[in-house]
Amino acid sequence: MKDQQHTVIGKISYTNSWPVFHNFNPSALKHPAEMVSEVPAILNQGMSRGTIQVGALSSFAYAEASDRLLLLPDLSVSADGPVKSILLFSRVPAEQIGSGRIAVTNTSATSVNLLKILMEKAIGGKPEYITAEPELDSMMDQADACLLIGDHAIKAAWQDQGYLVTDLGQVWKDWTGHSMTFAVWAVNREAAKDKPEAIAEIAAAFVDSKQRGVRNPAPIIREACSRIGGTSEYWDGYFSNLCYDFGERQQEGLNLYFRYAYEMGLLPQEVKMELWSRNLLTRVKE
Repeated sequence: MKDQQHTVIGKISYTNSWPVFHNFNPSALKHPAEMVSEVPAILNQGMSRGTIQVGALSSFAYAEASDRLLLLPDLSVSADGPVKSILLFSRVPAEQIGSGRIAVTNTSATSVNLLKILMEKAIGGKPEYITAEPELDSMMDQADACLLIGDHAIKAAWQDQGYLVTDLGQVWKDWTGHSMTFAVWAVNREAAKDKPEAIAEIAAAFVDSKQRGVRNPAPIIREACSRIGGTSEYWDGYFSNLCYDFGERQQEGLNLYFRYAYEMGLLPQEVKMELWSRNLLTRVKE
């Protein structure tokens, strides 16, 4: 068991968050901290329970535990239009799927619930959803369409298999006019109260890391090429298309997503987003 002073920081492994994490070094912090890299489900659980005190998590996971978490300002993974890594592959246009069957992975509640909101509210369909391993061909063998996210989506989009590819970030933008936020950084409320200095230092270090990552994406692009493949031009476009801020525009889009998720019964309670601040709580404007 770590002593009370030791802060545990959660890291999501998705490529889209690399620019915020790349220049973040826990060992350089004055207050002792360690970073754990886990699958989203474990991170989400840890953040909710307080065994992980601060870090990144998916927007939907934040919503489910929002009564126990505060959002860190200025940090997110958002897209104001196409996101390029949350893609629906189908044989017919999405609006023709109607009551068909869509295969989804169980790794991203944020993306799956965004798909459900768009299919039902924007398109007026009521498809059946089945869970499958993230493999394009086997998913399409058992469904009319499939949702792939992250590196699986990117790699599948590189190979032209003759399917129609729909970018959920673009559909959300076309339908609502808003940006969509896929991941946020948050702090457990207890930790924010118990160790304000450590949390302030971590929050500032994340913002500094983000600014450096956005200013100089070259090493991040090189890492993506070597670990995932593709060209540096592709990754340069991919990272520069994403937004890592969490200002009013991103907050408005996320508020709307949470409202729709609640209306559809995907969330058990309405979400009141609250931002951590060194001095006081800031409630996000409705």
